[in-house]
Amino acid sequence: MTDSVTPRSPLRALWGATHPGPTLVVTVLSLALGIAAGVEPWRLAVLVAAVFAGQVSVGLSNDAIDGARDAAVGRTDKPIAGGAVTPERALAVAVASAILAVVLSLPLGPGLVAAHAVALASAWAYNAGLKSTPVSIAPFVLSFGLFPSFATLSLSPPMLAAWWASLAGAALGAAVHLTNVVRDLDDDRRTGVRGLPHRLGARRSVVLAAVGIAAGALAVFFGTDATALGVAFFVAVLALAVGAAVLVFVRPPGRAVFQLTMLAALVLAAQLVAA
Repeated sequence: MTDSVTPRSPLRALWGATHPGPTLVVTVLSLALGIAAGVEPWRLAVLVAAVFAGQVSVGLSNDAIDGARDAAVGRTDKPIAGGAVTPERALAVAVASAILAVVLSLPLGPGLVAAHAVALASAWAYNAGLKSTPVSIAPFVLSFGLFPSFATLSLSPPMLAAWWASLAGAALGAAVHLTNVVRDLDDDRRTGVRGLPHRLGARRSVVLAAVGIAAGALAVFFGTDATALGVAFFVAVLALAVGAAVLVFVRPPGRAVFQLTMLAALVLAAQLVAA
């Protein structure tokens, strides 16, 4: 058991149940997109705080709902499954964080409030049961597709993000879902979770994720003016996506394939910000 789940550090244990890595990545991405869109400083600070609160709520609700499943497959490294945080406490903080995320969105206008509320509802729906259905990918496509608009809806006057940005966001979300679940396919099957990646299998999931990443890169490339930096990002994303698709047929899907696909997704995110 790690120190993040020791009874002596309840706040660290609670933080460990928020999925800290994805929470911070998405929060930093909101900051980068806001800067790129030219959101004024006070609005940007509020946006980042709102996104952070929302991601905390999503991560905590995921682990709170999955606590019994995680314990059943021996995931005692997770704070809730390991007993460092009760599901009830995590769920209470998750609800409070979701409310805080919407309240923080209020000063930025009704457009952002609506987009953020839809994205949060979508993520919570995934945690609550959609993850075990053939449409498990839908919440990721919807939430990430809306995400680029968080920055542009925070502007004065507000506006929706360009079509290519929304398409790239949706592709990124699909890739994150398809790739992230690959690591837990066996554990998920043991606990009755059968989302789209489980039905497709690891290889087809990785290939579909790579195709989605490539499609997102193409949308950004053709939707914006070609610059040296844009071309460099485009080539890098395509090379990584193709590499992941090839690698998955060369060796059994494992850590290397996961890391390569996630790297391609991160470079796509960087391409989106740079555009």
